[in-house]
Amino acid sequence: MRTGAAFALLLLGLCGRADAGSERPQPAGAAFIAADLLQAVGTVNQGFLSVAIDASLVAEEKYVYLLGSQKLRTLSKALSPGFLRFGGTKADFMIFAPRNDSVTQRDFLRDSAFQPGNVCKRHDLPLILEETLHSEWARQETRFLKEEVECVYSKIKFSESSVDMLYNFASCSGFHLIFGLNALLRTEGNSWDSKNAEKLLSYCESQQYNMSWELGNEPNSFEKKAGIRVDGYQLGKDFIHLREILRKSKLFKYCGLYGPDVGQPREHTQKLLEGFLKTGRNVIDACTWHHYYVNGRDASLSDFLDPEVLDTLLSKTTEVLQIVSESSPGKKVWLGETSSAYGGGAPGLSDTYAAGFMWLDKLGLAAKLGIDVVIRQVLVGSGSYQLVDSNFDPLPDYWLSLLYKKLVGPEVLNVKVYTSLGVANRLLRVYLHCSNRNGQAFRSGAVTLFALNLNKQTATIHLPHQLSNKTVDLFLLQPGKGGLHSKSVQLNGEVLEMVDDRTLPVLQGSPMPAGTPLKLPALSFAFYVIKDARVPACR
Repeated sequence: MRTGAAFALLLLGLCGRADAGSERPQPAGAAFIAADLLQAVGTVNQGFLSVAIDASLVAEEKYVYLLGSQKLRTLSKALSPGFLRFGGTKADFMIFAPRNDSVTQRDFLRDSAFQPGNVCKRHDLPLILEETLHSEWARQETRFLKEEVECVYSKIKFSESSVDMLYNFASCSGFHLIFGLNALLRTEGNSWDSKNAEKLLSYCESQQYNMSWELGNEPNSFEKKAGIRVDGYQLGKDFIHLREILRKSKLFKYCGLYGPDVGQPREHTQKLLEGFLKTGRNVIDACTWHHYYVNGRDASLSDFLDPEVLDTLLSKTTEVLQIVSESSPGKKVWLGETSSAYGGGAPGLSDTYAAGFMWLDKLGLAAKLGIDVVIRQVLVGSGSYQLVDSNFDPLPDYWLSLLYKKLVGPEVLNVKVYTSLGVANRLLRVYLHCSNRNGQAFRSGAVTLFALNLNKQTATIHLPHQLSNKTVDLFLLQPGKGGLHSKSVQLNGEVLEMVDDRTLPVLQGSPMPAGTPLKLPALSFAFYVIKDARVPACR
């Protein structure tokens, strides 16, 4: 009732502004914010924005040593805290082979003078070897994309070395590792064959690796990928079996278990999720599903700027939340894998400034709808939807993610945006959180508003009366050279780039005079931090 009353009063204020507009016309791009500042509508996980590394990285074990790059470690640590998911399609074709001392791996380690160990303390991956691995990895990516198109996947064997590198990379970067187990190892009766997973669990326990687990990736596609059909009821029983194994372990007795990592809620997927929750709901810590807006093979720039495309997240999330609430009320729901376009992303779009419209809107809308964690596919790896390119140079979505982590707190506030006529504005999308006070110099009561302007004209944003005379720090992100297709981004007019492999630039806001309407240029997005807001919901 309190939220409704607050919005009613604000809407009356908006109507008053519209009437006054007959005497004093508002700019064509004028927009008015209505917000409930008394209470938060929800609180997301501290690791809300998390990242993934695709399992294809260990297709040949030598590539996992790229995680020893100082540059990559610098970039990943800046995005912590959060979860690091190791999974994807290839996870269901991975076999743990202890002491798999292949000739390729043995020769690589001998020649490199680069030994596994504590990633936090050891020497950097030698530059010449890093460059060699980068060039070879580019050829690997082509093979993976071909597998994706043809739906024919080769099996991967990995040893303790890969596990060591993954765990140490995650731990030293400030992430909690979630490892995806192979669910396509089946018995004759089509139940999950856990023997290989038990070997891996035993090794991880011997090393005291505190980590969490998944079982299977997009089980709705098992038949297409491997000719194996597993229904939701059986998958739930498989998860029960895994949880029973974990409970016998001193280390993993209370560890996280997440699933079922289904695709978007189409008819078959909905039935699978419903069946899974009937049997497996009590053994998972959060229900995970995947979302992509478009097919990367035929996506266009207009898709990335279309509010109807962006709104598909609302409808799909609503369907999943309803299924979960009916079967398991109160169960957390995660976007366990997500990006702009499936099939590895849309080349020339998913890795450019244009992708930020989908990414920022997804972060804002997912939090507002109650999604607890969003795991971005991928931090680095195959495809074109990565945050960091094949040379480990940060792409626009990386800088957007970094600003989000720096400025946005977990408390979500209810906010809406209207035209001067009191009509909802779909082309200006606005979200409001309490500011991130973890390690930041923001006062209690500070709020961060972030917005994306899909209009082809500048939007003039008028804050609610309670915030209209406050000081605002502006963090405006605009494309570098190349416009919306740019692979660089400017913060308040300055192109963002690393200082060196160990140092990121200072992300500084630009103070705006108190009482000034917020100006958001056409086809751009920005964060606005109101440090002296003194919002009751954020104290």
